[in-house]
Amino acid sequence: MLNILICEDSPAQRMRIESIANKHILSEDAYMDIALTADCPSALLDYIEKHNIQSGLYFLDVDLQSDINGIELAAKIKKLDVSATIVFITTHSELVHYAFRLKVEAMDYITKDSPPEEIEKRVIECMKTAYRRFLDGRHAKSKYFTVKIGNQILNIPYDDILFFESSTTLRHQVILHKADSTLAFRNYINDVSNLGPPFFRCHQSFVVNLNYIQRVDKFAREVEMTGGAIIPVAVRKMTELLKCLRSSGH
Repeated sequence: MLNILICEDSPAQRMRIESIANKHILSEDAYMDIALTADCPSALLDYIEKHNIQSGLYFLDVDLQSDINGIELAAKIKKLDVSATIVFITTHSELVHYAFRLKVEAMDYITKDSPPEEIEKRVIECMKTAYRRFLDGRHAKSKYFTVKIGNQILNIPYDDILFFESSTTLRHQVILHKADSTLAFRNYINDVSNLGPPFFRCHQSFVVNLNYIQRVDKFAREVEMTGGAIIPVAVRKMTELLKCLRSSGH
């Protein structure tokens, strides 16, 4: 069963999310349940530990009136439930950068001041996606890169990302390359290099997705990515890159 847990200190907001979730569960006759609704982080963490919740779906208020906020709570949840799906309910979209630094991957950020029908739509979409992954066992494999561009928050699957590069024209900007598009966002390549597998920093200006390396040229010290992009590899990085490719089955 997919367990749904809600942590929101506003009774009205908590009841709203619970009502949307319950209505969807009943209408779909889905094998999921609201395991807990709580107004403080400690109650949620105690419940996870006591009941050994795994692969749960968590709706978390960011601005909790507690000793920790929702993003810090999510980081603690991940230590207990490593395959947790996190959805933030927030009025503070600017904190997405804080979530990134704590390495908290969120499925979605739902703003409280959105129209009621939009909130309901987003909650149900998150439930449907989490449930599909729960049923087919893909959840543990699904990771997202979260980026804020203007007022928009994007969650981009790791599998959609070919590589990152430092912008040569815009200061403190990183360019994310997908198969069919690119997007630039304010950050440092050093932060992106901390994502971990399948990403590898092969050069001071580039972080590549190992899964999309098509060819390695040890003499030219470069790799060819899916789509044809040629990425330089630093001399001191080539041996490590080859080792990572072998260990990942490439």
